[in-house]
Amino acid sequence: MIKITLPDGSVKEFEKNSTPMDVALSISEGLARNVISAAFNGTITETETPLTIDGSLILHTWNDSEGKKAFWHSTSHVMAQVLEEQFPGIKLTLGPAIDNGFYYDVDFGDQKITDADFKKIENRVLEISREKYKFKMRSVSKAEALKVYKNNEYKTELISNLEDGMITFCDHATFFDLCRGGHIPNTGIIKAMKIMSVAGAYWRGDEKNKQLTRVYGISFPKQKDLTDYLELLEEAKRRDHRKLGKELELFAFSQKVGAGLPLWLPKGAALRDRLEQFLKKAQKKAGYEQVVTPHIGQKELYVTSGHYAKYGADSFQPITTPAEGEEFLLKPMNCPHHCEIYNTKPWSYKDLPKRYAEFGTVYRYEQSGELHGLTRVRGFTQDDAHIFCTPDQLDSEFKKVIDLVLYVFGSLGFENFTAQVSLRDQENRDKYIGSDENWEKAESAIISAAKDKGLNYIIEYGEAAFYGPKLDFMVKDALGRKWQLGTIQVDYNLPERFELTYKGADDKLHRPVMIHRAPFGSMERFIAILLEHTAGNFPLWLMPEQAIILSLSEKYENYAKKVLELLENHEIRALIDNRNETIGRKIREAEVQKIPFMLIVGEEEEKNGTISVRRHGQEGKGNISITIEEFAKIVNEEISKTLKTFEV
Repeated sequence: MIKITLPDGSVKEFEKNSTPMDVALSISEGLARNVISAAFNGTITETETPLTIDGSLILHTWNDSEGKKAFWHSTSHVMAQVLEEQFPGIKLTLGPAIDNGFYYDVDFGDQKITDADFKKIENRVLEISREKYKFKMRSVSKAEALKVYKNNEYKTELISNLEDGMITFCDHATFFDLCRGGHIPNTGIIKAMKIMSVAGAYWRGDEKNKQLTRVYGISFPKQKDLTDYLELLEEAKRRDHRKLGKELELFAFSQKVGAGLPLWLPKGAALRDRLEQFLKKAQKKAGYEQVVTPHIGQKELYVTSGHYAKYGADSFQPITTPAEGEEFLLKPMNCPHHCEIYNTKPWSYKDLPKRYAEFGTVYRYEQSGELHGLTRVRGFTQDDAHIFCTPDQLDSEFKKVIDLVLYVFGSLGFENFTAQVSLRDQENRDKYIGSDENWEKAESAIISAAKDKGLNYIIEYGEAAFYGPKLDFMVKDALGRKWQLGTIQVDYNLPERFELTYKGADDKLHRPVMIHRAPFGSMERFIAILLEHTAGNFPLWLMPEQAIILSLSEKYENYAKKVLELLENHEIRALIDNRNETIGRKIREAEVQKIPFMLIVGEEEEKNGTISVRRHGQEGKGNISITIEEFAKIVNEEISKTLKTFEV
C-alpha cells in the first residue's frame, strides 16, 4: 500500500501502482470525468501513470492553469503530427504550452506555411482528436534517441544535454515526440482548435542561430470556449493600448529616437503628471521624502549592488569617458543610488525609518523582438521608493506599503486581484545573493504581513528577485487577463553590500532592513494596462479633458468662453470646440476622444445661464439642462466616489 496526501491535507491509502485517475475515481465519478492531468510530489504527470511511492498528489482540471498547460501541450503534439503529414521532411524542435495556447517551432526547409493552410491543418487536428488516441510515455536510451533523430540536429542537440536514463518519448496514434511528459488522457478531449498566427523565431532564442517558423495555436474542450475566446480577442484589439494611445494622442514612437523609447505627447504627459501627483500626495502623508538621482552611474556602483553580474552582459554596455578606465552605465535600477543617499550621513535608530521616493527613469536593453508598445520598453520610469528601517519596524512598514498599494488600486478601478508571495526556487539557489538566514527572515516577514492584512495570496517558488523575496499583486483586468502590478520586496542583502548602518539603542552599529516598493511598477506599463482595462475611459479624476463645450454656432462663442472660465474656477478640465462643423460631427469626434461630458451651448442655454449635458457613451438617453454649479457638483461627487483621501 502507498499513502497519497491530497491538497486538503487528507491522506488516503491505495494499492501500489494505482494511478491519479484511480485516486480521482475514489473521490467522485464527476471529478474523474474532469481530471485531465496531475502533479505528484511536484512533478507533472499523466493521469494513468502508476504511483509506486508515498507522496502528495494534485489533480488538475481544465479550470486549473496546470490543466490548461497539459491540454495545450498535448494539442501541440497533435498539430506537430499534422504538420509532418502535410509538410513532409520538416524538422520539429520544441512545442510548449504558453499563457494562452501553445506553439511549435519548426524548420520548414524550402517549404512555407501560409494562412491558406490553417483551416486544413485545424480540420485534420480535430479528425485525429476524435479517434481518442491515448498519450503514452515511454523511456528510451540516449543512444536510441540519438539514432531516431539522427537527421534532426535540433532534437539531437536537446538529447545531447540530457542524462541517459532520463529521456522519454510520448506516443499517440502513429506519432511520437521527445517529451518530458504532462499530457491529457487522450486526444478525444480536444474539441476545438485554431491556428492563431505564424512568426519567425530563432532556435533557442539566439539571434546567431537559424530562424525557424513558430506556429501558434490554441485549443479548447468545447467549441463555445473557442468562440468566446475569439470574441475576447476582438475586444482586446479594440482596447489595444497602442491603438488607443494613438487615437487619444497620448504617446508615440520614433525610429529616429529609437525602438522601445516612448515619446509622451502633451495629453499623455499631463496624464502621467496627474498620476505622479496623486501618488506623491499619498506618499507625503505616509512620510516619504522625495529624492532625485542621475540617469547614469559608475559601473562600480552596479558591481557592488550585484546588478552588473546579474544583468550587465545582456543590457546596455558601459559608457566610456576620456579618462582612462572610467566607465558608466545607464541606470538599470534606482535602489543602488538610494543606498548611497542613505550613506551620506550616519543614522540612529531614532531616525528610522527613512523613506526615499523617486519617479526614476531606468534603462534596460530588450531585444527588438521582445518590445511591445508601452508594456515592454527600453526606457521606463518607476514609481520607486526604498524604506530603510530596523528589523523591529519591518512588519509595520511592510503593512503600510500594502495599504498604499490597495489605495492606488481602489482609486483606479483595479478591484479584482490576488497577492503572490514570490519566494526563492526551492532547488536552485545559485541565482540568488545573500545568506539563507537572511532569506528565511525576509520570506517569513512577507508571509506574516500578507496573513495579518487578510490578503488573498498564493505562494510561488522561483519568482523572487535575485536579492530578496517579494509580494506581487496580480490584477485581473476587464477582459479577465492577469497582470503583475505593484510589488513590495524585503531585502537584507543590499544593506550588507553597501555597508549601510545605524546606531542602535545599545550604542552599536546595526544593519537596516531595506524595503523596495513600486505600486505602479513602471509608469509606461501601468498606463498601458490602465488604458486596456478602461478602454480609454479613465476615472473622471484622471481624464485629460473632463468636458468639452460644443457651441451650436459662432454666435455662442462668447458664452462658451464664459462657461469655460467658470468650469476652470471649479477646477474642471475642459476645452471648447467652436469649429464650423455640425453639432453631430462634434459629438461623434468627442465620443472618439472619450471625453466624459459634452456641454452643448446655444440660444436657450445662453439665455438661461445653463448648459445642456450629454454623457459619453449614452447615445439616445437625452441631454439634461443644468447650471454650471450643478454640473460642478455632479463632477465632484463622481470624483469623490473613486478618489478617496489616503488615510495613514
